Amino acid sequence: MSFVDKFVAEILTLQVAVYHAYARLESRTDSEALHDLRIAVRRIRSLLKPFRSMDEVIALNNAAAEVGRQTTPARDLEVMIQELEERDFPRQAQSRASRLGSSYDEIVNGSPIKNLLIQLDNWPSNFRLAEVNGELKHIQPQIEKTLRKQIDRLHAAVDDVQFDRHELRILVKRTRYLTEAFPKLSPLSRDAARSLKELQSALGSWHDHYQWCQKALIESDLLPLEKVWQRCAATALETAEIQLKDLATRLPKSSGKKKPPKMAAEE
Repeated sequence: MSFVDKFVAEILTLQVAVYHAYARLESRTDSEALHDLRIAVRRIRSLLKPFRSMDEVIALNNAAAEVGRQTTPARDLEVMIQELEERDFPRQAQSRASRLGSSYDEIVNGSPIKNLLIQLDNWPSNFRLAEVNGELKHIQPQIEKTLRKQIDRLHAAVDDVQFDRHELRILVKRTRYLTEAFPKLSPLSRDAARSLKELQSALGSWHDHYQWCQKALIESDLLPLEKVWQRCAATALETAEIQLKDLATRLPKSSGKKKPPKMAAEE
């Protein structure tokens, strides 16, 4: 099986995962449906990243990005509700759980997910046409180049002690997802990949608690948890700083082009 064959097969597998998660979300069968939908969409975008400027990829990449943006508030609400339940604040959890139903309806009936399903159906033939036209001859070097550029961005961020930790979280997340999409082509060692995952987890915990503290400033029923969340955010950030130093020792050498990363809005 050629590399292009394997690549197409990966997208098709994720297409099945999208359909499955979408059906579960539509039927409200379980609490992990939205999470699984977002994971599948995220992996699709990671696979497409090296080719996102290609005409045959733009429509699918944009459709996946739109689903990611639309589903973020609902997923954030799910995580908040879980936190409130675990900390034994049932009233606050229930008042927010009642909003999830309408959010789910908007997702399953909205144009973003329907457009994504259409684009997933159309994409394979479009990509195969690009292969026939000779546009995919250098597909592996292109992926390797994208991975090196991402590692260089990470190097620049790690070396800059003033680099914004919110942007660092996004950069770490994107680097990890791209590496997981193409593990055999990534220059990251297994230890570096594990360190990257641990750093993402710590930064994610810090970000969640930071955001919840911000919400407590405008949602008065969350005020009893503000100080707890502040302590948790501080602890998570301290852990992240330790793990950042560990990652710095495990990153492969930079290509010498460690330009400061230009961060886009989170996807």
